[in-house]
Amino acid sequence: MLASQRRTAILGLVEESGAVRVSELVERLSVSDMTIRRDIEHLAREGRIERVHGGALAVGGASAHEPGFLAKSSLMTSQKRAIAEHAATLVEPGSAIAISAGTTTYELARCLRAVPDITVVTNSVPVAQLLHESSTPGQTVVLTGGLRTPSDALVGPVAVGALRTLHVDRLFLGVHGIDLHAGLTTPNLVEAETNRAMIASARQTIIMADHTKWGVVGLSTIVDLEEIDLLITDSGLSSRARTTLADTVTQLVVVSAGRRQQA
Repeated sequence: MLASQRRTAILGLVEESGAVRVSELVERLSVSDMTIRRDIEHLAREGRIERVHGGALAVGGASAHEPGFLAKSSLMTSQKRAIAEHAATLVEPGSAIAISAGTTTYELARCLRAVPDITVVTNSVPVAQLLHESSTPGQTVVLTGGLRTPSDALVGPVAVGALRTLHVDRLFLGVHGIDLHAGLTTPNLVEAETNRAMIASARQTIIMADHTKWGVVGLSTIVDLEEIDLLITDSGLSSRARTTLADTVTQLVVVSAGRRQQA
């Protein structure tokens, strides 16, 4: 296969799923890891895709396109882990928390597997399964129910109805995109409604989002930035974006593998 044909194939896969892993491309195209990484770098220089750790993302992307859980799970892994580790320090035994669907919030669930005596309300099938399998004493998991989305979120009237009767100390919310004017967004209209119900159930809303979410706008706004109590992101966020967010959200925390910065 010629390089031009290979790169066209990569573009097609990225556009189809919204995100693709290097390992997946190696298997599908039967070439080396280094060849795929060079192709991704070439396409990124041309502005046709966005290169991220472990793979590539569609540039901009359709507002209504919703990548699947597996497509996103191996992207920005170190950043998601750092964000999750900081978020986990905010969870104490005896507290009731809500965790939304998403790959960053799934990393939080990993960090909480050994925390005893907490109640976790979630609309994420993977999060519920992970915590259920941990069998930690006193740990209670409440799965909302609802219709399942490509990102493995349970949404819709059943989920919203369940959330309206619940009250938690903190909500840890993952999002598709963050924009100064559009706020927090998702490509799924029904998921936006469910996320708003989660926000209404919580005394504090904490957003977990890596830097690639900045400037991305999905179809539906969940909530404006001014209504966020705390945003945890990573050090890949530009200085201009940091300044904008620090002036807008109540509190901004920027984390990296070795240190934590507060704005």
